[in-house]
Amino acid sequence: MARITASVYTSHVPAIGAALDLGKSSEPYWQKVFSGYDCSKQWAKEHKPDVIFLVYNDHATAFSLDMIPTFAIGTAAEYQPADEGWGPRPVPKVVGHPQLSAHIAQSVIQQDFDLTIINKMDVDHGLTVPLSLMYGQVDQWPCPVIPFAVNVVQYPVPSGRRCLNLGKAIRKAIESYDEDINVHIWGTGGMSHQLQGPRAGLINKEFDNAFLDRLIADPDGLAGMPHIDYVREAGSEGIELVMWLIARGAMGDLAGGPAPRVAHRFYHVPASNTAVGHLILEESK
Repeated sequence: MARITASVYTSHVPAIGAALDLGKSSEPYWQKVFSGYDCSKQWAKEHKPDVIFLVYNDHATAFSLDMIPTFAIGTAAEYQPADEGWGPRPVPKVVGHPQLSAHIAQSVIQQDFDLTIINKMDVDHGLTVPLSLMYGQVDQWPCPVIPFAVNVVQYPVPSGRRCLNLGKAIRKAIESYDEDINVHIWGTGGMSHQLQGPRAGLINKEFDNAFLDRLIADPDGLAGMPHIDYVREAGSEGIELVMWLIARGAMGDLAGGPAPRVAHRFYHVPASNTAVGHLILEESK
């Protein structure tokens, strides 16, 4: 039986990828950001998964305003880094896991969640920046990755409750896969930030840290937070945080198991007008 052993949560700021790619990670401004992931890189070496299920949002590369699926699962054998207007990031291609992807799609759809099946797409910074933060600059990523794209760009976007429940369905799907493999599930995006309008540059440290507290200790209550609270408190792009609830919903305590263990927690502002949040939760044994 496949099993989920950990969940990882992190912002996916595009400028973080640029800082890495341009050799700026040791500069004083960026060093403060990257130092928060030093512990995570060591953890990743000691807790290597067989597959990563990575929840992120596309930024108008695989999808456009012409067609945006609410939930889309990648089922391809590989995914190339997307050209987001200044050339693809110099990072490895992402190798997929078509068999597990297809199994998850089958199971989750039979649990009454509508997923869009994506057999070919490029992946942008929403997916590659988290991988870079956890694994650094490498020739290949350490394991296959299943991309799972969520619409948090064009309203209406899914509720926190639906995202949490989707995470539960994904856990059930993974645990019904016959192969004995170790899966990590990642939730990415956020934290508080707004990129346009009169509130451009908004960062709310109090909200962000309260969100992390509740994500750890009260995910069910947090799932009831309405969209307007995300927008009011965390900015227009803060709604990306609902994707973290998918990863949190897949943890075992919401299926009747013990509470997860906090392996690492980090928060820093600013990083390109964005708050950077990061959390690693391990399944309790």
